[in-house]
Amino acid sequence: MINGESIPVDKKVGSFVIGATINKQGSFYYKASNVGSDTMLAEIIRIVKDSQGSRMEIQNLADKISSVFVPVVLVFALIAVIVWLTVGTYYLGFSESFSYTMLAFVGILVIACPCALGLATPTAIVVGIGKGAEKGILIKDAKSLEKLYKVKKIVFDKTGTVTKGQPKVTDVIIKDDRYTKEQLISYASSIESKSSHPLARAIVDEGLRVKLVNKKVINFKESEGVGVSGEVDKIPVSIKKPDTKEIENKEVKRLQEQGKTVVLVEIDKKIAGFIAISDTVKENAKELIEGIHNLGIDTVMLTGDNSRSANYIAKAVGIKNVISEVLPKDKSDVIRKLQNDGSLVAMVGDGINDAPALMQSDVAIAMATGSDIAIESSDITLLGGDIEKVFQAIKLSKATINIVKQNLFWAFFYNVVGIPLAAGVFYPIWGIFLNPIFAGLAMAGSSISVVLNSLRLNRIKI
Repeated sequence: MINGESIPVDKKVGSFVIGATINKQGSFYYKASNVGSDTMLAEIIRIVKDSQGSRMEIQNLADKISSVFVPVVLVFALIAVIVWLTVGTYYLGFSESFSYTMLAFVGILVIACPCALGLATPTAIVVGIGKGAEKGILIKDAKSLEKLYKVKKIVFDKTGTVTKGQPKVTDVIIKDDRYTKEQLISYASSIESKSSHPLARAIVDEGLRVKLVNKKVINFKESEGVGVSGEVDKIPVSIKKPDTKEIENKEVKRLQEQGKTVVLVEIDKKIAGFIAISDTVKENAKELIEGIHNLGIDTVMLTGDNSRSANYIAKAVGIKNVISEVLPKDKSDVIRKLQNDGSLVAMVGDGINDAPALMQSDVAIAMATGSDIAIESSDITLLGGDIEKVFQAIKLSKATINIVKQNLFWAFFYNVVGIPLAAGVFYPIWGIFLNPIFAGLAMAGSSISVVLNSLRLNRIKI
């Protein structure tokens, strides 16, 4: 639960263990060195709370424009009134000038009504968040989309995020020609069906995958920290860790360098072969990482897992930057360092140990298949554990913010063109004066165009 390892980790006398992790074999005595507020889980909760209180706020672009635009329009309207009452009276007389003054004043206020500016962002956000929900991308608020649009670095947890988080048999090596791969798995699966070890479950699942039926086992014995043994069809079978001599085997070394766990299978007291077990990469992880790189975003793998396994998985999916063997409480520090150059950083994770890093990141993305605390810490939740939705979320954010910018441009464009017309700037030159009725139509047209432009998000492919 805590350290990010996908494969069980051996512990010896004097080893440090963390509360809430699971002991799979045997029993042991332990000394509680940290209790209450000093425990690892309490530290994680404390970091999450601290991060919640220090999150960055990004003001909405429309609010910034409106805060300047509205006072400018009012000033412009007053200037129009003064000019028409003074200069207009000189040329047209007070009565006619006063009529034009009122038309100009009302026309400016009508056409400059910031309805389109007010609709520019919320309409796009509503459509964008709705489209995300259709794709299984749950977005908590508009700020998350805005930040994701600007993200320059994405940090991925390994286990359960890039990988499936479920150990599986990846390789079967035969050392005795009397047995086929199916026979080796059949013997191993029969024996391991009596064990509760996670690696045993992986071998049994492999037997089920190739549709093998487990044979009857007698004299089953499980030796703590060593392996299991028994008799299958009256033939002695044992599954255990390779010893020092067997580890020197080139094939075993190759598999272990890939971060895989290798077990030795003996049948009738002779080495029959090896079985390699590892957490496997999600099918579309490599394509996802490649797509993210094509968008100009850097990727980093951050995990508590060992460096061999982390580097192998990272290489398989195309992530060049790997930070491994990191404790949960230190993950947020890593995120903070990545933010030091001013880049916005997104974090993708699914475990309790990812919560501090998720909260420290600018955009927290959690797999819905992960822990509740990770989901609670997230800004965006991806349903079904599909990592491809990370790429879809980024594309959605870019599409949504681009629509917002277009909306703001056209809303502002209407006003830039319409206000001088309503003010009568072109009346002395071409005799053009915008009646307030048409100013109202133009204002309504700008709002409709903004809404229609926002609805285009429904047709954009992500």
